[in-house]
Amino acid sequence: MFKTLSGILVAISILFSACSQQEPAPVNDNASVSVADSGPVRTSPGLAASDSEGYTTQDAVTQDADQQIYNSRHTAITEAVKKVSPATVSITVTEVRQGGRRLAFDEFYNRFFFAPTEREFSSMGSGFIISEDGLVVTNEHVADKNAQKIMISLTDGTQYEAEILGADELADLALLKIKADRKFPYVEFGDSDEVMVGEWSLAIGNPFGLFEAAQPSVTVGVVSAVNRDFRPDPNQPRVYLNMIQTDAAINRGNSGGPLVNSAGEVIGVNTFIFTGGTSSGFVGLGFAIPSNRVEKIIDQLASTGEVSMAYNPGMETTEMTYQLVRKYNLPQVPGLLVTSVNKDGPAFECGIVPGDIILKVGDERVQSQMHLKALFREYAEGDTMRIELLRKGQRYEANMALRPKAEE
Repeated sequence: MFKTLSGILVAISILFSACSQQEPAPVNDNASVSVADSGPVRTSPGLAASDSEGYTTQDAVTQDADQQIYNSRHTAITEAVKKVSPATVSITVTEVRQGGRRLAFDEFYNRFFFAPTEREFSSMGSGFIISEDGLVVTNEHVADKNAQKIMISLTDGTQYEAEILGADELADLALLKIKADRKFPYVEFGDSDEVMVGEWSLAIGNPFGLFEAAQPSVTVGVVSAVNRDFRPDPNQPRVYLNMIQTDAAINRGNSGGPLVNSAGEVIGVNTFIFTGGTSSGFVGLGFAIPSNRVEKIIDQLASTGEVSMAYNPGMETTEMTYQLVRKYNLPQVPGLLVTSVNKDGPAFECGIVPGDIILKVGDERVQSQMHLKALFREYAEGDTMRIELLRKGQRYEANMALRPKAEE
């Protein structure tokens, strides 16, 4: 019996020894593992696995969900708003104009003292800071040279007076300078030639002047179209070329504010909306002056306070009126009549003569004198301008080489 018991014990000992020397089980490649930098081990939901510091699987799941929520909220759009909003400003302009609503005693007062009736008018718009020292871009119809006082409100609640460095009615742009010795947040321009139809666009500003705290309002849409031209209104001196169209809501008070892409770059200046004559509100057709044109205009406003061409085309023109057509038996076509040509200028050199009718500059059909002036601004000295003309019933093209304006 003793021998039998000894044999059993030996067998058990061998069995335990064999178990302790087994090959390790293969690792499942799909299973989560933990290394020094990879975070906690993940197990099936519902299991309360924990590490030495008490970090559970449920903690990992919660952290995952929080991260997903954070990522869904902090998008390119919100980051662009965060980047541009501090440099977006509200502009309050005060003007003194003749006329206005008369009081009961005005007629009596004017009869004896010959005093003109003057009233103060206030209006609001938007703008954005483009330099650390406080240069502000806005529309000319927001702040023009008749402004008596201009106040700039920043998003931090501070207010400063500003002065006009220059304004251009034709381009509908103005450049202001904040009167303060401090550093300001500012935005950067993007390349409007690279704007894509369908990409995100953000209109930022102060619609209807509602927000006294100067926190800007943000509307989001897409770029609906580019290179939109508008037939000039003969009653208005402004000409809008190559405009960016967006469906981001733009309302009164947004004028002058930035149109921004998802990278936080200014691609245009919000300027006007089109209502189709059926509504006074926004119907999804907003338009912004492209940033490349804005930069070109404000560079001149910053240096000289006005915009001028570096070349002189060397000709004078007039609009084709009904009376002019009848008097000189001219063809009834839209365009401009050349009335005189300087023999020392580019127009003469390319063969243009008095009596020619300018139909197009480049691919643009000329609508008015102001339109022609705006089209001329698209060219610089050294460029060649292609002009389509009508002479004695025949169409032809002239290529006008633009040389620098002679020193006066």
